[in-house]
Amino acid sequence: MKAIDALHKGMAEVDAYYKERGIFQEKFGFGESLALIVIDMAYGWTDPAYAGGSSRLDGAITAIQQLLPLARAKGIPVIYTTSPFPQTQIKSAADFSPRFRQWDQRACEIDERVKPLPGEYIIYKEHASAFAGTALVGYLLGRRIDTLLITGCSTSACVRATATDAKSSQMKPIVIREAVQDRCEVLHEFTLFDLQARFADVVDLEQAKLKLQHSHTPIRQ
Repeated sequence: MKAIDALHKGMAEVDAYYKERGIFQEKFGFGESLALIVIDMAYGWTDPAYAGGSSRLDGAITAIQQLLPLARAKGIPVIYTTSPFPQTQIKSAADFSPRFRQWDQRACEIDERVKPLPGEYIIYKEHASAFAGTALVGYLLGRRIDTLLITGCSTSACVRATATDAKSSQMKPIVIREAVQDRCEVLHEFTLFDLQARFADVVDLEQAKLKLQHSHTPIRQ
């Protein structure tokens, strides 16, 4: 049995267990005021020339490209994260592998395909979560945001950490399935399953686009 088939079988068993016992699987739903976050879609992750880069993220890029103009047209805050350069912490020994392009300033630059507009908030983070050691909570609360639309990479690491911290901050975390991705299909699929069950809503791209189209500009202080 292929790993992904075994994973789907295992997830179905866990899903049945949750349903039988009536635990987890509650929905957060969308709130009144949204923000869109694009996590770590910088060249170090999107360009396979880097050790940590993967072309598997191309699909997420395409989905994010559809979300950005909708959010901007409605005045919904768009937030980006990436790593600072030079880094004060080594993320992974693979980032410095001599077989691949050395980690450099370009690695931390947001991919041109989903680049920020002037004035959009960019967080240079040292940890997996966009909330850890940053001013993100204050930024969102100051704009009365109650729902965070989550896109980017990697599903099993920074996306997951950001979603769980959004929940801990009393926000509604909404992960957009087609707009997140991981280097590994198994990790991607399992993380979406586990997030959906316990820590966030996972919605498809069309549902997110429809919500953005019918959203109102957030109240700002």
